[in-house]
Amino acid sequence: MRKSNKWVHILLGTASFISIFPILWLLLTSFKPVSEIYSDTFRILPKAFTLENYVDVLTRSGGVFWTWLLNSIMISLLTTVIGLILSTTAAYAISRFRFRGRKGITMSFLFTQMFPGILLIIPLYLMIDQLGLLNTYLGVVLAYLAITVPFCVMVLKNFFDTIPIEIEEAARMDGCSQLGIFWRMVLPHSLPGLAIAAFYSFLTTWNEFIIAVTFLKSDDMYTLPVGLQQFVNQFNTQYHLMAAAAIIITVPTLLLFFFAQRLMSNRYFYKKG
Repeated sequence: MRKSNKWVHILLGTASFISIFPILWLLLTSFKPVSEIYSDTFRILPKAFTLENYVDVLTRSGGVFWTWLLNSIMISLLTTVIGLILSTTAAYAISRFRFRGRKGITMSFLFTQMFPGILLIIPLYLMIDQLGLLNTYLGVVLAYLAITVPFCVMVLKNFFDTIPIEIEEAARMDGCSQLGIFWRMVLPHSLPGLAIAAFYSFLTTWNEFIIAVTFLKSDDMYTLPVGLQQFVNQFNTQYHLMAAAAIIITVPTLLLFFFAQRLMSNRYFYKKG
């Protein structure tokens, strides 16, 4: 048994190293001087750490990187907030109320998860174009909502299903309105589900490339993933800038992950309860 566990640990350690090494390599590359990155000599650790790549990314072209960063933050936050409002109310209605077409709506949400989001590009593009919202933040947000909301509805519905109906009935007997029950009783008991939905919506929007590059045409409206392609042209690839920019892009998602992890933790949930 011990020998078996040893090989399991070796296998897991190897898999972890394979997964982490590209990120570690990217981080180390971002601190290398330009001459060392394009050198024929293979080195994992840089001879001398430098912040020149980060300074170049943040200051090039009049600080256009900051514009891309603000665009990504705004679009991701709008998608997350609006998506949570829509998905929580829809999930609660499906979980608690009985109405005609309820099962059909639930199946439609499940059905949409069977296909990759890229299949929605053409119909979404046509609809956004007819609304006159191409090359606008609102058009991109609506497209992202069409992708993220169905998943969030199903996640939150499952959380709402686990909340005992007796809690709501007791609150209703005490004179609490339906909105009050939802706000004061249901949502506080669904913090892990809300954290999962928010993290999924933000991360999906933050990293998405295809919709952003298709719907946004102006350089000053690009998001960070689209802006990264500006470091690649037909003659060369600016690996030093791409590495530094990629590391900067991951910082907000890491911060959000650590915050969401607390909300998703049962230990945190019981402390709050």
